[in-house]
Amino acid sequence: MKKVTYTIDDRTATTLRRAAARHRKPQSAIVREAVAQYRPDGDRRGEEERRRVLNVLDAYWASMPKRSNAAVEKELREIRASRRVGWRPGVPRRRR
Repeated sequence: MKKVTYTIDDRTATTLRRAAARHRKPQSAIVREAVAQYRPDGDRRGEEERRRVLNVLDAYWASMPKRSNAAVEKELREIRASRRVGWRPGVPRRRR
């Protein structure tokens, strides 16, 4: 491990001390965990991007057809039955 020195403001130092006490870990472990949350590939999204993605997902879910469980079960039975017949019409599937 490397030993480094940083300067932080009083509020951050207090937050760090409290977090270390609450989790019963050394302050250095709290800092390591906090830094590990920032992925090196820049995958963290800002608030605006997060809201945009959530809006897209909300629109997607709203556009999905609303069907009853019975309708879904009927479609699944039809799909399963078609798989038993085989891929070519009129040609039964060979048993293994």
